[in-house]
Amino acid sequence: MNHLLIACLLISFSASAQFKLNFDAAKESPTKMQYFKPTGNLFVGDCIPFFHKGTYYLYWLLDSAHHSALNGLGGHQWALSTSTDLKTWKHYPVVIGIDEDWEKSICTGSVVVKDNVFYAFYATRLIDKDGKVNEQLSYATSPDGIRFTKQKPNPFYTSAPGYSKRDFRDPKVVVDEAGNFHLFVSSSSDSSITRANGAMVHLVSKDLKQWGVEKPLIVTQDDVPECPDYFEWNGWYYLVYGRGGNTFYLQSKNKYGPWQYPSSQALDEDWTNVVKTAAFTNGRRIAAGWVPSKRDGKDNNGEIFGGNVVIREVIQEKDGSLSTKFAPELIPPTSAAIKLVVSKDPTVRELTHSSFRITSPDGLGAFYFDRVPLNSRISFDATVKGSIEDFGLLLRHADRSWEGNGYKFALSPQNHTASLYNTTIKAVEGVDKKIHIEVVMADDIVDISIGGKRCIVNRLGEKKGKKLVFYAKHGTVDFESIVVAQIR
Repeated sequence: MNHLLIACLLISFSASAQFKLNFDAAKESPTKMQYFKPTGNLFVGDCIPFFHKGTYYLYWLLDSAHHSALNGLGGHQWALSTSTDLKTWKHYPVVIGIDEDWEKSICTGSVVVKDNVFYAFYATRLIDKDGKVNEQLSYATSPDGIRFTKQKPNPFYTSAPGYSKRDFRDPKVVVDEAGNFHLFVSSSSDSSITRANGAMVHLVSKDLKQWGVEKPLIVTQDDVPECPDYFEWNGWYYLVYGRGGNTFYLQSKNKYGPWQYPSSQALDEDWTNVVKTAAFTNGRRIAAGWVPSKRDGKDNNGEIFGGNVVIREVIQEKDGSLSTKFAPELIPPTSAAIKLVVSKDPTVRELTHSSFRITSPDGLGAFYFDRVPLNSRISFDATVKGSIEDFGLLLRHADRSWEGNGYKFALSPQNHTASLYNTTIKAVEGVDKKIHIEVVMADDIVDISIGGKRCIVNRLGEKKGKKLVFYAKHGTVDFESIVVAQIR
């Protein structure tokens, strides 16, 4: 049996049946929220951002053993980190925890404020009297968003007629102009004649006691549309949801649809799970998700639950579609720029001390810098001259051989894709023009912002080479204003 599971199963309940974890919020750094994870063998799960009166509340699931706690049901509880400027953060102990034997996980949910009261809605995973796993809805209230009291009956809603009891979770709450509570709940239809039975249930209540079931927001999804987010922004309504860990969204000019598929899925980064958003000061919007761990820490292994926070700034385009970029307040600070010494092949022309042109119509051209720190920030501008197959970087490269060394970051103008080692994002526009690239290598996380419009991230910890290679294949590219600095 996995030693993490054994350790987790040995954790006992106190007299009040509270599930205890060795999480000390006071020991966490107040300045390192990007790529944050709790100290020790603890991890971040689903993030639940919320904004109120100048404060960004980042609730997150505290994970102790990659979802294996309490016989695999999770044992998750809500922790909290807050900030007013995205630079300095205050961490809190568990704010909604497991207090009863029947509570096997405090699952993902959402927060709203009405009449100066914070309402936190969430799903509770439990085992029913027949021994089956169910998910039912609960809520807690707070005067300040920190000290929550669970409300009774708990759970207050078991399942909606015609929908799954096993999959009934992740309630997103909004309050309309008339004061009604609306819950959007991840579930699946019991009546679908196809396997595409995923649905977003829509519940509404005035008093939190009597609930009506409205027309679902979306139906006939390939799987349960998990962890929904919903918000209005400058006349557009957005429905965000997860599919197989990845995050997608739809947009509409109407509150509850019909929905329009956007021109690109900027929240879908493959290695960023459960992306949710919240407003921020000056009309900004900040998204938070988590980078999953990899099985046995191997680059090519699949993901396991729990990892590190990753935060993005969300941009609204003219057509209502969304883009993402690094939030400037959260970029890790660096030392002074490193003086770079270049090694280049005959295809490369040095334009300035920090700018180079690769002209390689017949194949691959490249130049590289050595002694680049493992933890560093890299930035540059790239301009494609005509057609090209692809261009980009080899990060943490080890020697002169090409294949099997380093982590390849490739941009393809023709395919409109960006790839980082073994993950790819689609519908990447603007690569055929001058584009600014920012790279952060922080321990085993490699994170890249592409033109301030798209981001791609991966967990890559095995390769330790110190060469930074720039390349272009079957074309010409100018790499300009290259800056490399070590992360402090």
